[in-house]
Amino acid sequence: MMLYDALVRPFVEFGFMRRALAACLALGLGSGPVGVLLMLRRMSLVGDAMSHAVLPGAAVGFLFAGLSLPAMGLGGLIAGLAVALLSGLVSRLTTLREDASFASFYLTSLAAGVLIVSLHGSSVDLLHVLFGTILAIDNEAILMVGSIASFTLLLLAVIYRPLVLECFDPGFLRAVGGRGSLYHFLFLLLVVLNLVAGFQALGTLMAVGMMMLPATVARFWATSLSALMLISTLVATLSGLIGLIISYHVGVASGPAIVLTASAFYVFSLVFGRSGMLRGLYPKAHLNN
Repeated sequence: MMLYDALVRPFVEFGFMRRALAACLALGLGSGPVGVLLMLRRMSLVGDAMSHAVLPGAAVGFLFAGLSLPAMGLGGLIAGLAVALLSGLVSRLTTLREDASFASFYLTSLAAGVLIVSLHGSSVDLLHVLFGTILAIDNEAILMVGSIASFTLLLLAVIYRPLVLECFDPGFLRAVGGRGSLYHFLFLLLVVLNLVAGFQALGTLMAVGMMMLPATVARFWATSLSALMLISTLVATLSGLIGLIISYHVGVASGPAIVLTASAFYVFSLVFGRSGMLRGLYPKAHLNN
């Protein structure tokens, strides 16, 4: 009975907990596979930069429509895609590397977004944009997050083979005329879409947490791409569930609780994972010929 009260009753009695759980499940399904591909493409920090890049667009949407999810989501999507395209353009026309371009644009975007919100809103509005309020998520937001997760899974299923090939051997894809730039753009579109979905729940500062932490956890336990995606999705959804339960019983902010739960999975995997620290300190004995 105590286990029921701790784990189940909050979701049975309170509609806002059920809506938050549904949003976390949708975020995990969409962000898990995208995070794995980001990690394998060595774009983890690019994902973090793009999570901040959506802020000025969301701030402009807030400026015109207040805390309206469609307006802020559309603004964030436009801003994120603009930063991604501009960074790629700068890296191709100059000697500056793409990661440096992303860093420059993301710092500018973050400062501009915070300035816009702080000038035309209160400190509560700024905290809402930066850190999210998943417990206040409504049916409209759940529909948007679920639609983005569904679109992500469908598009990944369609472009899976060329996207994986472009991830591991882009030179071969270019040699056979595989339109690698198109798949790279579609992948960046999925990244931005999932960050837009995540910022409503976790805010722009932590939206990438549901994307990258589960992916790094999976890397300690699996080597095949399918297993990586499965474990990443499972860890993301479990982090959402456990984080919500901790937030409810302890009375702490739900977004940080979810991200810290994913961080706890990371620390555990770092120590005890198949390729973790203990395995490195005590390797298995090798057979000598």
